[in-house]
Amino acid sequence: MLTFAHLWAFALAPLPVLVWWLIPPAIAQRPAVSVQFLSRLTAAAGTRTQVVRPAQAVPMLVRAAVWLLLLFALARPQWLEPPIERTLPTRDLLLLVDLSASMDHADFTNASGDAVDRLTAVKEVLGDFLTQRDGDRVGLVVFGNSPFLQVPFTTDLELCRKLLDETAVGMAGPKTALGDAIGLGIHLFDESDAPTRTIIALTDGNDTGSAVPPAEAARVAADREITIHTVAIGDPTAVGEEKLDLESLKSVAETTGGSSFLALDRTELAGIYEQLDEIETRKVESVSHRPRRDLYFWPLAAALLISLAAHAWRLWSDGSVSSFESAPSVRVRVNTQTFELETGDK
Repeated sequence: MLTFAHLWAFALAPLPVLVWWLIPPAIAQRPAVSVQFLSRLTAAAGTRTQVVRPAQAVPMLVRAAVWLLLLFALARPQWLEPPIERTLPTRDLLLLVDLSASMDHADFTNASGDAVDRLTAVKEVLGDFLTQRDGDRVGLVVFGNSPFLQVPFTTDLELCRKLLDETAVGMAGPKTALGDAIGLGIHLFDESDAPTRTIIALTDGNDTGSAVPPAEAARVAADREITIHTVAIGDPTAVGEEKLDLESLKSVAETTGGSSFLALDRTELAGIYEQLDEIETRKVESVSHRPRRDLYFWPLAAALLISLAAHAWRLWSDGSVSSFESAPSVRVRVNTQTFELETGDK
């Protein structure tokens, strides 16, 4: 679509007419041309003289066309390209996934109903959850003995899902350092300017190796307005390091204003992430930009070409460049003979 950046420029169109109408032309007092032998010349030829005035340098129509083209260029015509839309993330969502040794227990099923280990079931459910988070920046932290950043915050959800699939049980150590994982997550949010910041922590055991207890990490997260949802999976009757500390997970969630869930199988786990998808509603903001391509050089080039063509035509029709001489002249035509006399000729 064609638009003009300076539409007001077209208001200058009548300016030459106003100048011609309001400002009188300058009248130069010049001595008349004196030709003493002109009467004898015309008498001998038996005809009358005809004074031919020099033609105007540029026709009025050409001047008007050049002026309008210059105004067209001054108005800065622009071609609007199709709009380019970009989605602005409104939420930074960090996923914490437990890779401790207990995640290797094959007490869950996959989508086909086959028995699989806990981590495989988590990958399927969490992968489906990721595909629905358009508009969010998602990060992934895995933890065992220590937490590790697997995926920094990104809007590339396919990349996040692919790197989630590449995780394996025990790659971060056999223990469960949930408190340290929350602490790393809090640190990752330091450079986040998203209006909403959320952590979803998934684990199948109690914290057995954190330098910072989960409850203390949760208080720091609450102070920084970070919401934590906890998801516990596995057997709540287990003992030792595999025991689910449901009270601690519930306390972490309540301290930050989040929710706590327990999943005993894949169906419950999928339902939990459906609830989280409803709780953490996606708020998508889009900005639209229409690139502009300047076209002012086209009317400018047209004005230049028309002006050059008009002057070239004039020179060709005159047959010489004598009209550019500074001295005023008059051409006198007698019958078929033409004489050119300059001011002051005798």
